[in-house]
Amino acid sequence: MVTTVEHVFREEWGRVLATMVGFLGDIDLAEEAAQDAFAVAAERWPRDGVPTSPRAWLITTARNRAVDRIRRDRALARASQVAVRHQSEAQLSASSFPDERLELIFTCCHPALALDAQVALTLRTLGGLSTDEIARAFLVPEPTMAQRLVRAKRKIKAAGIPFRVPSPDLFPDRLAAVLAVVYLIFNEGYGGRDEFAGEAIWLGRALAEVLPEEPEVRGLLAMMLLHDSRRGARFTNGELVLLADQDRTRWDTRQITAGRSQLDQALRLGGRGPYVLQAAIAALHADDHPDWAQIALLYAELGQLTGSAVVELNRAIAVAEVDGPRAGLRILDHVDLRDFRYLHSARADLLRRLGETDQARHAYHEALALTEDQTERRFIERRLTELGPPPARR
Repeated sequence: MVTTVEHVFREEWGRVLATMVGFLGDIDLAEEAAQDAFAVAAERWPRDGVPTSPRAWLITTARNRAVDRIRRDRALARASQVAVRHQSEAQLSASSFPDERLELIFTCCHPALALDAQVALTLRTLGGLSTDEIARAFLVPEPTMAQRLVRAKRKIKAAGIPFRVPSPDLFPDRLAAVLAVVYLIFNEGYGGRDEFAGEAIWLGRALAEVLPEEPEVRGLLAMMLLHDSRRGARFTNGELVLLADQDRTRWDTRQITAGRSQLDQALRLGGRGPYVLQAAIAALHADDHPDWAQIALLYAELGQLTGSAVVELNRAIAVAEVDGPRAGLRILDHVDLRDFRYLHSARADLLRRLGETDQARHAYHEALALTEDQTERRFIERRLTELGPPPARR
């Protein structure tokens, strides 16, 4: 039963919290109410059974707990009156959840907040990521991230930032952060938390409805659909399978078609931004015979836009497919990502292909030291086994 509660938490946290933020107008109170509801579920469901509609049960419980909490606090008497009025007016049906999740993103992604605070706060609220998980994503200590989140919530409250999708003239000020948030939520899902990938794709579709003429929105949605189409082939018997070795019959062809359709619309709108370029690269990867020269050119263009060392890493891999491993290594020699496991694993693979076994083994060990994910660790260990034992010392 604990597994059931955990599963419902992963599936429903964002919807429950978004509904409660809309109901209460306060992120901290909404988080407390949502946490209370899940705690009650963990206590009661093993005894009483899982309700027919877990989401509705959680929202009702959270709402009741919030109203009780507000009423007990005389300092929040006025807020209690507002909450009770909202309780009688609001119809918290399943059809309202999508809009409220979108509203929560736009609330968190307000230009009054620093961009990293916008992204972190949305990951914490909508995505349900822990402070520690977000800190790791931003490469900062957990206490630092905790302080940022507290300051962001205080600023939203002090500035009276409304819980709603802003008018279209305000979209440009918030779009970069909103897209970054959706992108990071998808990345978290692509790394193994499947429910996040589905949430991100839903949000991408919702944004495309709100902003149908924005090519970067279409590009992001296209990229997510194309990458997610390979989900069923990325693992076999729990083991990681690289793109080149994947069984393409397990790819979701409907998602590929939908992704390419979104990319075509983005290109017709004149899109040439980072997300459109990433979608174009993903579309080429979906071809039976990927055009690596074109992929390398697109990565070069993307690198000029973003200045990202990770993009340069990917360009090196594409160049290696065109001009050979040595050409890829020459690029990697200038990529400053010493603490990034994929740099070392990429170097190891190119060295392995060149037959430089000792250097490849060393690079794989460097990647292994930086890798926590057990599936990735097993993959690297298999590569090391394939290289054979190191030469005996004299």
